[in-house]
Amino acid sequence: MLDETLARIRAHRNNIHRYRRLLKTRLSELERHFIERRLAEEKSALDSLTAATFPLSFTSKPPIDAAGAVR
Repeated sequence: MLDETLARIRAHRNNIHRYRRLLKTRLSELERHFIERRLAEEKSALDSLTAATFPLSFTSKPPIDAAGAVR
């Protein structure tokens, strides 16, 4: 199951890279809008999949000294 999920994540990342490369080329407005929409869909799918697969998130907090003051 994890292998399948990681493969799906890789596929979304590859699609995102491909769409970004395409946006650097000469495109008609119709083509550009289509690729921008697909790029947004791929990013959303990747975000959802990674959030479900890796639910832990780490935040960076400023260091606090022994007195409780932020350094």
